[in-house]
Amino acid sequence: MASNPSFVQYVMDQCAKAGNVTARKMFGDYGVYCDGKIIGLISDNGFYIKPTDEVRTLLRTEVMRPPYEGAKPYFYIEEVDDHDYLALLVRATANALPEPKPKKTKKAAKQDRD
Repeated sequence: MASNPSFVQYVMDQCAKAGNVTARKMFGDYGVYCDGKIIGLISDNGFYIKPTDEVRTLLRTEVMRPPYEGAKPYFYIEEVDDHDYLALLVRATANALPEPKPKKTKKAAKQDRD
């Protein structure tokens, strides 16, 4: 079941203090980004954050479960109504994750194949 767009917008609003937080539709649900890094997912109206040791220490309760069948477990964040808490978790996750790899241009990708 896909996520409700109003739920996605609510979570984005709740995370706004963390930085530039956006959601992008992917595979029927949403990837959640903070300052260009994918930090989690919204799937079936649930908010999931990539697991990191830094965030584990900040969680009020640790619940690990996959956001969809066949996925690796993520931190499931049930408390989406506390905007300060969500912003803290999102910012800490973004800080803990490596910078995204630069995307190759079509020309560079073609050269790699040749």
